[in-house]
Amino acid sequence: MNLDNICIILDRPDESRNIGSACRAMANNGISCLRIVGKKSDYDDEKVRILAIHAYKIWENCRFYDSITEAISDCSIALGTTRRKGKKRRDKYYFPEEIAIRADSLTQQGARAAFVFGNERTGLTDDELNECTGAVTIPSSEGFASLNLSHAVQIICYHLFRQAEKTRTGFTGSGFTPISLERLDKAVDLVTDSLESIGFFKIAGKEDQKRFWKDILSRASLSEGETKYLEKIFTKAKGLSSK
Repeated sequence: MNLDNICIILDRPDESRNIGSACRAMANNGISCLRIVGKKSDYDDEKVRILAIHAYKIWENCRFYDSITEAISDCSIALGTTRRKGKKRRDKYYFPEEIAIRADSLTQQGARAAFVFGNERTGLTDDELNECTGAVTIPSSEGFASLNLSHAVQIICYHLFRQAEKTRTGFTGSGFTPISLERLDKAVDLVTDSLESIGFFKIAGKEDQKRFWKDILSRASLSEGETKYLEKIFTKAKGLSSK
């Protein structure tokens, strides 16, 4: 596990103190990349500092974004944390220990893995969760299932740190760097445009097709060469159908 390639993303957090506590949780586990969807001016620097203590540098180096999609664009996988399930939410939910193994392999290959945490009051909405490529859930008591934001960050970071310790020596990865989500979006657009042109689905089904291809291809962790080959296949299929 290359913990430098782990990104913790807080989506429009309410409490400055929770940001400080999240910084400390990250530092406890050797993770330093913090990104926030929101504006720095919305938060109280002093309140962050008080709770972060010696992890205050993580806050100083934090980067801010306008959306989750923007914050994860250079990552190869993005897991939204949630305890809620529903018709419009993800079908499959990973446990922290499961996704830590996946992140281990990816980050050692040079890819970034993002873990997205929702607002303290609302969590991640359906639309926000769907900006991610998957979901991770932390099992907790049905009687009181909601976790404090910094506690959730601590649990995820701990599992990542433990996995890093397990594989700190000997494992070198598979020899390639998976493409970023920004690159993946371009490939998905080409695939779905090609399928649309040959009448594979109705126009109304295009967004569902995009989500399907993005989810499955992000799990495949394609290299740039594999992505180009896939694009070539669909481009050729589109050309053959027009003859």
